[in-house]
Order: sequence, then structure tokens, then C-alpha cells
Amino acid sequence: MADRVGEVMTREPRTIPADGSLSDAAKVMRDADIGDLIVVEGDRVAGIVTDRDIVVRGIADGRDPQSTSMSEVGTSDPTTLEPGQGIDEAIETMRRLDVRRLPVVENGRLVGIVSLGDLAVERDSGSALADISAASPNN
Repeated sequence: MADRVGEVMTREPRTIPADGSLSDAAKVMRDADIGDLIVVEGDRVAGIVTDRDIVVRGIADGRDPQSTSMSEVGTSDPTTLEPGQGIDEAIETMRRLDVRRLPVVENGRLVGIVSLGDLAVERDSGSALADISAASPNN
């Protein structure tokens, strides 16, 4: 059983610049079959945006998908983890912050992302969440 975040995280997560548009983000998510992107400014993690953010904070509020940027709809300055931190600490951080995903950085550089699903697969492989998280995409 894994003990550290670096053992369960997704390496090389997809990113989008802070000035990227809702439309750009949606296309990357569609093409990569993912539901989140790390928002970056240069090599710094500036935020995170999810498919839900695009819909709820963007489209539902009537924002233009071509001109609305990630910095307008994403979560800015997210809490991050380091690869050497324990899985229990990651779980507690997600619980305390009520989030499902956290960027993982090493020496200030983005190296991964860990999700609630990743942790469920590792710690409770028989759970419904683990089954769903481990399943192939169903386009």
C-alpha cells in the first residue's frame, strides 16, 4: 500500500495559462478526457479549473466562452501538496478544504495532481468511488 502522495498522483497533469479561455479549457478537457486543468502563470501554479467551474461559474452566468479567462472562473492560489507528504495528510487536507483535487509541487514546480478518486483507489479499492475512478472513460 502506498504511503506518499507521489506514489498515487497523476504525473504531468494538463495545464492551461491563466489567460486561456473557457473554450480552450473545454477543448483540452474533451480531448484528454479529463475534468480539471491546472492554471499556470509561467511555471507557477496559479489555480485550478474544473469542468464544473466552466459550467457553473462560466456558461450558467452567461460569460462568453471565447473571451472569459481561467482566472475569472477557476479557483485561484489552490492549496498544494508535495510528493513526500503522506496520503493521510492529503485526505485530511481535502476533507478540511472540501476539495476533490490538489496540485502537487516540488521545489515550486508542478509535478502532479492527486484526486479524491486516486486516494479512494489506494485506500478503499472496494468502494463505489474507487470502482468509478478506476473505470475506463465512457465517452
